[in-house]
Amino acid sequence: MELERQLMMQNEMRERQMAMQIAWSREFLKYFGTFFGIAAVSLTAGAIKKKKPAFLFPIVPLGFVLTYQYDMGYGTLIQRMKGEAENILETEKSKLQLPKGMITFENLEKARREQSKFFIDK
Repeated sequence: MELERQLMMQNEMRERQMAMQIAWSREFLKYFGTFFGIAAVSLTAGAIKKKKPAFLFPIVPLGFVLTYQYDMGYGTLIQRMKGEAENILETEKSKLQLPKGMITFENLEKARREQSKFFIDK
C-alpha cells in the first residue's frame, strides 16, 4: 500500500513537471514568435532595400527554433518523444544501463562510511 502511494506521488510529480515544461514552451513561444516576426519583417525589408538576399539567411535557423517550440507547446512532439522512449526501452535496453550496474544499499553504505571517514580525518 505504501509503495503504491509513493508510485502515485512520483507519477503526479512527473505529470506536474511535464505540464510545467509544456507551459514554459508555450510562454517562450509567445516571446520568441514576436521576436521572429519583427526579425523576419526587418530582415526582409533590409534585403529588399539593400538588394542583398543574404539578409534573409537568419530567418532559416530562427524558423527551426520557432517550429520546434510550436511543436513542443501545441504539436505532437511530446507524443513522438514518448513513442521513441518506449521503443528505446523495448529494443535498446543495454544503452540504459548504469556504469558499474545498479546502485545497491551496500554501495551506498560503503560510500557513506568512506565520506564520513574523510570528514573525521580532517
